[in-house]
Amino acid sequence: MAAGDLAWSFQDEVTCFICLEYFADPVTIECGHNFCRACISQCWGESEPNFSCPQCRETTQQRNLWPNRQLGNVVELVKRLRLQTMTEPEGEQACEWHQEALKLFCEEDQTLICMICRESWAHHTHTVIPIEEAAQQYRVGNSNLHEVERQLMVSKCERLRQFLAEQEPLLLARLGEPDEEIGRRREENATRLCEEISQLSALITELEGKCQQLVPELLQLRLSQRLKGTQVNFPLIPVTSPCPPGSDSVTLSPVDVTLDPDTAHPKLVLSEDRKHVRSRDTCQDLPDNPEIFDTHPCVLGAEGFTGGRRYWEVEVEGKIGWYLGVCRESVSRKGKVTLTPEDGYWVVWLKGEVYQALTSPSTSLPVSIRPSRVGIFLDYEAGEVSFYNVTDRSRLFTFTDTFSGTLRPYFSPGYYVWGTNADPLKIRPVPAQAGGNLSP
Repeated sequence: MAAGDLAWSFQDEVTCFICLEYFADPVTIECGHNFCRACISQCWGESEPNFSCPQCRETTQQRNLWPNRQLGNVVELVKRLRLQTMTEPEGEQACEWHQEALKLFCEEDQTLICMICRESWAHHTHTVIPIEEAAQQYRVGNSNLHEVERQLMVSKCERLRQFLAEQEPLLLARLGEPDEEIGRRREENATRLCEEISQLSALITELEGKCQQLVPELLQLRLSQRLKGTQVNFPLIPVTSPCPPGSDSVTLSPVDVTLDPDTAHPKLVLSEDRKHVRSRDTCQDLPDNPEIFDTHPCVLGAEGFTGGRRYWEVEVEGKIGWYLGVCRESVSRKGKVTLTPEDGYWVVWLKGEVYQALTSPSTSLPVSIRPSRVGIFLDYEAGEVSFYNVTDRSRLFTFTDTFSGTLRPYFSPGYYVWGTNADPLKIRPVPAQAGGNLSP
């Protein structure tokens, strides 16, 4: 029997029923079933009167966990057998977590995954397709890439010529600069544009070559992310005449926001000044308040807005997960929460390394510099909620909608997972200069 077939025959015996991963520090409970020590400890919690097996539901009044070292040895053996299959001549890549063949492609995370990853918490709600189908879509999508990029270059050149043609008479009339200076600056802008075009041409050539590579290598390129990072920027000539499109700025009006403890989920801990909120792994014993959220670990701001323009900032330094935005005051606080504009939520989140605006469906956000502080700007009458990366003063995303009733700030520090993501969200005072300009 091949090493991969032998390892696969033991797969169910070495997989935890709770986390669907290989056993880590396996223990045996009263009924004879095995689980990871951390998984069964978290499942049972600290205050259960009776302890039931997650697999067979048999209950016991004693919390007995017996280490199963023999099973731990079997797990290590299966891992080594699965790792051995990576050197076999099929040429398939293996999952670094489960040593399974990478046969699926996750469209949300733009990465290759195995069959076990497909059922894990990180991917079970994502859209997953076979890598052969994904590769075909990728090649079809790139078949006209060369022509599209050429059209983009022509469009940008035309916009540059139009802008320079409009600016030249204004410069001459208002500043009286010599013709030589105008020509020099125009030449500088044209040279910069040519450099950007050369970079795009090199990228096209590279992509055409990559299309001939193996399917797994092809998909790992993540073309969309690379192209989103390719921009053509022109230095503006410092005059008081109109600026080219996209150079407008946004004036912000800071507001002092505090947290409303009556709405906080039992797993959240608020600071005394109601400016910080963090997650914990167990629920607090709180009264059954109708205002409290009972399933999603979130808390609302104490202030409600029925009009005007409001801006506040939240520090997210050190966190691997968070949710920020606004919601209607009338949203349901009990049961399952769906964070979409249709349900009264306008929210942006971070999950690991992925930033998304929770539209329907979600919109991935390209972030070049990880924000340590996020700004939220609500323009009630305009029907807009904008999110800013305060670190590099760039706009992350803008929701456009029609608002009615009272809106309140929304905060969630995310889940506390075995000692990770423990840092709090911190509402910070807005510096005086932040009331100035942020990029639109």
